[in-house]
Amino acid sequence: MKTLVLYATKYGATHEIAKRIAEKLDEAPLHDLKQSVPDLTGYDCVIVGSSVYAGFFRKEAKTFLSKNTDVLRQKKLGLFVSGMSSAEEDQVFAGNVPKEVLQSAKATAFLGGIFDPKKANFAERAIFKLAAKQSAYSDKIDDNKISRFTEEMKD
Repeated sequence: MKTLVLYATKYGATHEIAKRIAEKLDEAPLHDLKQSVPDLTGYDCVIVGSSVYAGFFRKEAKTFLSKNTDVLRQKKLGLFVSGMSSAEEDQVFAGNVPKEVLQSAKATAFLGGIFDPKKANFAERAIFKLAAKQSAYSDKIDDNKISRFTEEMKD
């Protein structure tokens, strides 16, 4: 089974998660959705990930999912999000992924995230400090969830 891992990231945490997923799936190719999208016809399995801020996917991920609904419904599809809070995970997917795509996904997962105050702007640091009561670097990428997600995609 030939797999492609696509991602949309702002500060790099989603790229890091996508890289870990690709490593567990026999070094599947990685592709940043900010660049042109490769032809999907050569892939049996497509995994799409996006960072989430205030409940919203990155624009590149939402656009890709909307424009490729018909093709994605015919693939073994995995969807993941990265972020610092998994609250209302189901609502995040429902609010950002076309219904037909979400219903056809084999697996969906919230896989954690990284907050690096050095990469955030002033407003983002203030919001994170207020909402999460944290202002220091925090890595909450969950390797156990990544392993479960990739195993589910292999089945």
